[in-house]
Amino acid sequence: MAKQTGDSYDGSQIQVLEGLEPVRKRPGMYIGSTGYDGVHHLIKEIADNSIDEAIAGFATRVDVEILEDGGITITDDGRGIPVDKHPKTGLSTLETVLTVLHAGGKFGGGGYKVSSGLHGVGSSVVNALSTKLIAEVVQKGQLYRIEFERGASKAPLKKIGATDRPTGTTITFYPDDTIFKETVEFDYKWVVNYLRHQAYLTKGVFTNVIDRRTNERQSFYFEGGIQSYVKHLNIGKEILSDAPFYVERQVEESMIEVAVQYNDSYVETVRPFANNVLTPDGGTHLVGFRSGLTRVINEYARKSGLLKEKEENLSGDDIREGLTAIILVKLPDPQFEGQTKNKLGNPEVRRYVEQVMNEYFAYYLDENPNVAKKIVGKALLAARARKAARAARDNILRKGALDGLSLPGKLSDCSSRNPAESEIYIVEGDSAGGSAKSGRDSRTQAILPLRGKVLNVERARLDRMLANNEIVALIKALGVGIGEQFDISGLRYHRIIIMTDADVDGSHISTLLLTFLFRYMKEVVDGGHVYLAKPPLYSINRGQKKTYAYDEEERDKILQEIIAAKTEKGTEIDEAADVTKQAGVTISRFKGLGEMDADQLWETTMNPENRVLVQVKVEDAEEADAIFTKLMGDDVSLRKNFIQTRAREVSLEELDV
Repeated sequence: MAKQTGDSYDGSQIQVLEGLEPVRKRPGMYIGSTGYDGVHHLIKEIADNSIDEAIAGFATRVDVEILEDGGITITDDGRGIPVDKHPKTGLSTLETVLTVLHAGGKFGGGGYKVSSGLHGVGSSVVNALSTKLIAEVVQKGQLYRIEFERGASKAPLKKIGATDRPTGTTITFYPDDTIFKETVEFDYKWVVNYLRHQAYLTKGVFTNVIDRRTNERQSFYFEGGIQSYVKHLNIGKEILSDAPFYVERQVEESMIEVAVQYNDSYVETVRPFANNVLTPDGGTHLVGFRSGLTRVINEYARKSGLLKEKEENLSGDDIREGLTAIILVKLPDPQFEGQTKNKLGNPEVRRYVEQVMNEYFAYYLDENPNVAKKIVGKALLAARARKAARAARDNILRKGALDGLSLPGKLSDCSSRNPAESEIYIVEGDSAGGSAKSGRDSRTQAILPLRGKVLNVERARLDRMLANNEIVALIKALGVGIGEQFDISGLRYHRIIIMTDADVDGSHISTLLLTFLFRYMKEVVDGGHVYLAKPPLYSINRGQKKTYAYDEEERDKILQEIIAAKTEKGTEIDEAADVTKQAGVTISRFKGLGEMDADQLWETTMNPENRVLVQVKVEDAEEADAIFTKLMGDDVSLRKNFIQTRAREVSLEELDV
């Protein structure tokens, strides 16, 4: 990536809007949370500024170093934040940027034509929420330095002197543990994922991370940019074309970049970005992309004779089955909805993206007829499956009030009709289902026993799914529908608890159910409604006292505590002999939930006061998608490698992806 010169970048381009006072009082307003996510959002605020330098053509690399003492350093080789005196504040421009809210080069004035910053509060907010922040800038061979404590400068900007370091900005900061009370420890994996994505989205930029705590390091550079990103998302899937469709065109003052590649799966994977910011709720760029894609493929199908005259047009859902795409728009004045930037609102962008897709994707299909026929053929199969599924779906979806008239016969429903206090246990087998039904709190706990292993939906379309009795029973019980008629507001239980045996078969059933929920009811997972019950593995009996252990480590700990108590009372324990007999205990291992009677199941796994539940979260949807593809897809080699490399690490908590 060739660097531009930045000789005209000075303090006059930095505009000041208002002060910094509210940040420490209400940090959540500026970074969303003061937990794990908030701590890592601080990294993003600083690193995004470095990426903006790269987008503008002034930087070629971004380096992140996680320090042993709890800090983090982010360095770029861009122009360096200006150090001259700011005409409005009278302070150095660097100090102004770091201490005044809404001071930055993103409010006009020529600092940036395109940036990921919406509110321009990033650097000053990070400074306000750090116990210490050190900023170093190199300009014209000179090094400048300033240090802050909780947002206040310790001394004016200091000119250190000549240096061989390249031009750029280095920010080191330490999150304030009085604000981030949950954690101030940086997650190396989070940083790696963030920098990987930024390298994909900014082709030609080099990103690098090193963790001084462990000496782990990774670097990323993708000359292909979002083309490489699409290929990465399709790893483990059978693709319909060797090379992705790719276009990059400027429309007025905006840059439109799109990469598309189809695979043989039944799910759509589209990532829309605006100025390198992921917009998970989409927006005008996604609407324009979908509209253009649907129009172009229908027009090609008509003129090539693949879609007959009397046949109705392919729907957008049909066309997007198996689609993997990245949409990246870069525009001078992005209008995001809210501080979280989840959705792009610029109305003109829809027209820009649709225009580019109409012209260039049409060229692509004409020039690649074999690929085009595969895409249209897949969409036609999806359309037939959709029509076949519609009749079946209409028969199973519950309509009207929650009166239970069309609920599955095997469901033992709860008496409460308040979803917020209701929960459903999805149980493996009739035996465990019987115990659960007898031991439950019938007012708030419903039981749905499933027979055998449910269908692996990773390898099945909706029409085949709706022919599976267990899947149908689950859809009817949850009440949210599926496919076109999915509606999260119909959810009958705010806790969906998967309760299976603590063995290989139980784990497999849990994974099959999670695959279904992730692929077809992702809003239920995203809403925090899905849990895994963790039944005990051992019963430790000592006279009339019974204790349960959920793993071997807990079992051994309980045994050692009993032995320690006996030793304190003067009982000698011969560790060479049977310790359990000397301790006066018997240890039983449960083979499955069906072995527990109703009282045991209630006491250990269903009683809210005692039970252990693992909430299923999707912290990284992209990683979760890749894991489900590996574990449940058709490529045996990927699954085998995953199992071989992770077998010793796997625990129930690892499903908290």
